Amino acid sequence: MLKTMLLALPLLGLLGSAYFPEPAEAAEPWPPRDNFFWLGQINKASDIINTDENLLTKEEGRRFAAVIQKVLDEGNKKGAERPSLVITFEPFLIKAGGPGITKIHAGRSSQDMLTTVSILRQREQLLELSAALNQMTETLLNLAEAHEGTLIPNYTNGVQAQPNSMGHFLLAYVDAYERDQERIKEYYKRLNRSPMGATVLNGTGWPLNRDRMAAYLGFDGIAYNTYDAGQVFPQEAPIEMGGISSSIAIHNTSLIQEIMQQYAQPRPWILLKEGNGNTYVSSAMPQKRNPGILNRCRTDSSTLLGLAVGEAFRAHNIPAGMADGRIRGNDNIVKDTTNVVNQMNRILKALDIKPERALEELNLDWTCSQEIADVMMRKHNIPFRSGHHFASEIVTYARARNITPVEFTYAQAQEVYRSIASADDSLPRELPLTPEELREAKDPAGIIRNRAVKGGPQHDEMKIMFANARKVLNANVAWLKNAEDKVKRAEAKLNEDFALLLR
Repeated sequence: MLKTMLLALPLLGLLGSAYFPEPAEAAEPWPPRDNFFWLGQINKASDIINTDENLLTKEEGRRFAAVIQKVLDEGNKKGAERPSLVITFEPFLIKAGGPGITKIHAGRSSQDMLTTVSILRQREQLLELSAALNQMTETLLNLAEAHEGTLIPNYTNGVQAQPNSMGHFLLAYVDAYERDQERIKEYYKRLNRSPMGATVLNGTGWPLNRDRMAAYLGFDGIAYNTYDAGQVFPQEAPIEMGGISSSIAIHNTSLIQEIMQQYAQPRPWILLKEGNGNTYVSSAMPQKRNPGILNRCRTDSSTLLGLAVGEAFRAHNIPAGMADGRIRGNDNIVKDTTNVVNQMNRILKALDIKPERALEELNLDWTCSQEIADVMMRKHNIPFRSGHHFASEIVTYARARNITPVEFTYAQAQEVYRSIASADDSLPRELPLTPEELREAKDPAGIIRNRAVKGGPQHDEMKIMFANARKVLNANVAWLKNAEDKVKRAEAKLNEDFALLLR
């Protein structure tokens, strides 16, 4: 029996405290939308446009279209070779159609073609990241709305600091991730410009129609300056994408650490639901339920941060256009960013938040002390520093006697105050706070109700922030749909026009 149990440990994934499960990878669709696919799309567009612009004859255009389609059909067979470079793709065209087909290469270069391919591939990945971020942000926003009334301790310097609404706390991260979405949209505007026709540095003597090429490939326009299009922007783009990835990674790890600190508690008020691979047990310590998906997301987010920083180092101190720092469509940085966003979405759906335990935790410590000082000044004109001193002395008195805020009485507050007032002639002789005011100042719910500034956790402000966050999310969803639809329409138009050329 013991032998059977020991043999079962690896199967169950009980490999000790350092273990956390690897996420399953989705199967790659076939045929993939890789360099081969996009080089095919560029060749289709070149053939159509150059035929229409009389750079190729009608007969050449039709014949070249058949050759392009033959090469694509062969490459789309399972196990077939799918060349990823211009110089390795072209021999397949020549083999299928003779050297004459290289006429479609007029005014083109590996530089502008492969830069275009990399941008097209990253564009698809960026839209997938945008979709994942919208989904995760919606999960987070829904969770915030569900927990507007959940009172929790917030921490500074790792120490309980103030009571807050769980909804207010989570809304801060909604805002953070929506800023990340804004960065994606801004980057997309700069990314989604066609370099085709830039050739290498200064364009070409062939009168290529750059605008039509951009339209066929779903771009919003052309990268106008040909030197910038092929040399400067391709080196700049990975750094901007790295900045987006860094921001998302840091938001992830920050939120994870907010949750993880509760795992040091014997009775956490927030943790992961067990089951579904969310947690795993220790091979040695039966009581442990290790937060596997938190560990995995934090690890992957930190690894992503390293990749993002590496983008700047690759582009550093080299001439524009060098291969070291150029945008590469087969890089994993955008996919890895999408992966950690999806992991965070899973974490949010797996959270088990215990409002009663959170309130109990709040009432075990003196997070209300600042409110006592504030009320002293707000209602009785006691200078804040004097009120702060009084509240601090309350904490010292209570902790020395193991008294919680709930247990602390008005008579004890009077006792502390008299000792302070006796040494300060500027203070009233008796405690100006009423019993009701002290009770309200100690109540976490009362503290939240009495917040008076814009953006605070009080209900009226929360309604405004929820509405604003939902409005931004809806706008982001609409932006994504418009961007995706434009790309789909362009691809459909290209394929439709190419099919006409094949007739």
